Amino acid sequence: MVEPKFNLGASSTAKSLDSIDEGLRSYMLGVYNYMAVGTAITGLTAWVTANTPIINLFYSYGANGQLGASPLGYLVMFAPLIFIFALSFGVNRMKPSTVQLLFWAVTFVFGLSLANIFLTFTGASIARVFFITAGVFGAMSLWGYTTKKDLTKLGAFLFMGLIGIIIASIVNIFIGSAMIHWVVSVVGVLVFVGLTAYDTQRIKNTYNFVKNDGAAMTKSGVMGALSLYLNFINMFILLLQLFGNRE
Repeated sequence: MVEPKFNLGASSTAKSLDSIDEGLRSYMLGVYNYMAVGTAITGLTAWVTANTPIINLFYSYGANGQLGASPLGYLVMFAPLIFIFALSFGVNRMKPSTVQLLFWAVTFVFGLSLANIFLTFTGASIARVFFITAGVFGAMSLWGYTTKKDLTKLGAFLFMGLIGIIIASIVNIFIGSAMIHWVVSVVGVLVFVGLTAYDTQRIKNTYNFVKNDGAAMTKSGVMGALSLYLNFINMFILLLQLFGNRE
C-alpha cells in the first residue's frame, strides 16, 4: 500500500513551522534579555551613584536649595545621545561585539544621568512607578507581538509625535511653562506606549531577514533591545514626573 504523499508534505511543513517558531522565540527572548539586563544596569548605576559621594561629581544643591547639574552632569545627560547616534549610523560597519559594548555603555551612562531621581523623588514612588511602567510596557509589547494588525502606519504617526515632543521640550526649557511640561509628559507617555507595540512588531518581523546570518542577528537583536529599552526608560521618566512624590 502506498502512503499518501500529502502526509509527508504536511509533516515537513509542520517541522519547518516549528523550527521557525523556535528560532523566533529564541531571538525575541535574546532581545528581551538584553533589554532587561540593560535596565538593571541603569537602575543599579543610578542607585549606587545617588548613594555614594560620586553623586557630587554630577549634581549638587545650589544656594537656593535647588538641585542642579555640574558641567560633568550635563555631559552624562547628553552622552547617551552620542552613543545612540553612533550605533544608529554605524551599526552596519561595526562588529557584533562593538555593538554590544556600545549598548552596555548607553545603559551605564543613562544610569549616571538618572541618579538625580533618587534625590528628587521618594524611593516608594520610584518603585511604584517602575512597576506601573513594567506592567504597561509588558502589556503593549505582548500586544505588538501577537496582533495581526500592521502597525507600520502607526509607527510613522508616533515618530511625528516624538519629534513634536522633542521640539516642545526644547522650547519649554526657555519658557518654563508648567502646563507645557504636563502636556508633554502626558503625550510623551502615549507616544512611548504606542512605540513599544510598534517596535516589538518591527523587531519580530526583522527576524526573517537576519535569521540566516549570525552576526546580523546579534546586531539586530541588540538594536531591537535598544529601541525597547529607550521606550521603557522614557516612559518611566515621564510617568515619574506625572505621578512621582517628591522628596
